[in-house]
Amino acid sequence: MLELLWIVPALPFLGFLILALIGSRMPGKTAAAIGVASIGLSALLTVFIGINFISSPPAGRVYIQTLWEWFNVAGLNPGIALRLDAVSLTFIFVITFVGFLIHLYSVEYMEGEEGYSRFFAYMNLFVGSMLMLVLGDNLVLLYLGWEGVGLCSYLLIGFWYKDPANGYAARKAFIVTRVGDTAMAIGLFILFTELGSLNIGRLLEVAPLNWPVGSSMPVLAAALLLGGAVGKSAQLPLQTWLPDAMAGPTPVSALIHAATMVTAGVYLIARMHVIFTLAPVVLTIVGVIGALTLLLAGFSALTQHDIKRVLAYSTISQIGYMFLALGVGAWSAAVFHFMIHAFFKALLFLGAGVVILALHHEQNMFKMGGVRKMIPVTFWTFLIGSASLAALPLVTGGFYSKDLILFYAFDGERANRWLYAAGLLGALITALYTTRMVLLTFFGEAKTHLHHKPTWIMEMPLVVLAVLSTFGGFVELPHTLGHLTLFSDFMQTILPGNQVAEGGISTELILQLTAAVTAILGIFIAYMLYYKNPERVTALRRSAFGSRLHAFWKKGWGFDWLYDTLFVNPIVWIAEVNKSDFIDLIYTFIAWVNRMFNRAFSFTQSGRLRWYAMGIALGAIITLTIAVFL
Repeated sequence: MLELLWIVPALPFLGFLILALIGSRMPGKTAAAIGVASIGLSALLTVFIGINFISSPPAGRVYIQTLWEWFNVAGLNPGIALRLDAVSLTFIFVITFVGFLIHLYSVEYMEGEEGYSRFFAYMNLFVGSMLMLVLGDNLVLLYLGWEGVGLCSYLLIGFWYKDPANGYAARKAFIVTRVGDTAMAIGLFILFTELGSLNIGRLLEVAPLNWPVGSSMPVLAAALLLGGAVGKSAQLPLQTWLPDAMAGPTPVSALIHAATMVTAGVYLIARMHVIFTLAPVVLTIVGVIGALTLLLAGFSALTQHDIKRVLAYSTISQIGYMFLALGVGAWSAAVFHFMIHAFFKALLFLGAGVVILALHHEQNMFKMGGVRKMIPVTFWTFLIGSASLAALPLVTGGFYSKDLILFYAFDGERANRWLYAAGLLGALITALYTTRMVLLTFFGEAKTHLHHKPTWIMEMPLVVLAVLSTFGGFVELPHTLGHLTLFSDFMQTILPGNQVAEGGISTELILQLTAAVTAILGIFIAYMLYYKNPERVTALRRSAFGSRLHAFWKKGWGFDWLYDTLFVNPIVWIAEVNKSDFIDLIYTFIAWVNRMFNRAFSFTQSGRLRWYAMGIALGAIITLTIAVFL
């Protein structure tokens, strides 16, 4: 069964090729069926491969499938080779399964839109590129998938390209992530120059043999790889593109945030964990970046009116938790939170899409209200996803994944109490903005009428994701609730374990109770502020300090303004001033000379025969004169 691994990424690529070549000439339902079926078959095959891999693990818990040699230049000979282990299996399961549900949902959501087949072609290419990224056995193939998802994000964010704002958002995502991608490319050059290979297994083996812990080369390489990770995963300081990416269709937002692009940075750091372990200072920076990002994005989410922008900032914040986990060496906890986050964030985006479509494309939460009575299935599933995001204790997957991160931040080998405090404060903020979102959207008086009632095609993915968001966390129960740690045990066949430095069962229980109380407190505060006494929030927002702070947080802490001031505006100013620089003058002069010759030659084309005869005679005289005298 493992030898069929190549078919998992091949099916989405095949679907893309068919839709790209002849999709526009197909009926819409046929194009949608090809897009959905290709991802569905890939997900089904992933399940069978995963069962086979777990029940009969290959030697070394790693399966390598080499299809052919890509190229061989100056000792660099990457192959088109796939690497399957615990980490990549988890990622491809989430990518294909959640991707399939999003594709199925899109059949109805995108119905009637211009470019229907084009949409599914882009989505298939997106999924295929992400699968190539996580399955690549070498960093060159990984980088190919890395750039592939960047291209697809541009195509899908700007899918409704006739609106200039969408085109701007697509370009912004493409350009900002290029900053990180450039850093990552330089990091790959350093790894190959210093270690002589870009094969992942080979790098993880030889790096500790060649580089002492804390030496300059692993620090430089890890820092450059981190640059690529913060760009793709929208972490400080390259997080500004993700909120604007909401310009794309809602299924695109779900795919980007839950199963593809923004999780690529988490995968890269986890996959190259040996390099980061050799650079402790960079690993600490990873945790600090995660902590700062989760707080800044959480405060911004508290001030948004657009339901999709709330979820966008929420994604930035939750990826920050994953970076925090990586920074404290909780590798399996980061991957576990990635999986649970994929379930509830896909659910929330798809649920938000149902609400937006039901209310005639209204996205402002303050113009919603009372929606729970109009679309009850969406309400209950959205409530489950929100509970998981807010880490409601005991009954949601989000509680177990977030609690595991906080536990290792407090009591792991690389514990950092400041990072733990940031994570705990972030949990309070998350519960606040999540409850605010639910109350504003679904409760209170209805402010509009129902425009579209979803069918089972849109509701079935919500129900499946709601089940996974609830019960997915039970594969990693804390020791105080049981000894079932299947997920960590599976991850530790590839990733290092994280031994507890001090605590025992009592410490773990105290930390769990603290996390639980924090989440419940956040929910209660939001209930009191946004449901029972909303006038208090209104009064605070209208005060001088409150209005400035609200505007500052709503604009993402002014990062767009800062980058415009430091980079964009100076470059535009220099370009305006330098329109007629001396380099341009060279080409302007060449053009002027050509125009002069054209004007002179045009005089010879008068249409008068005697002038042509005189020209021929004159030319003959000149030619004979030259022949005689030379």
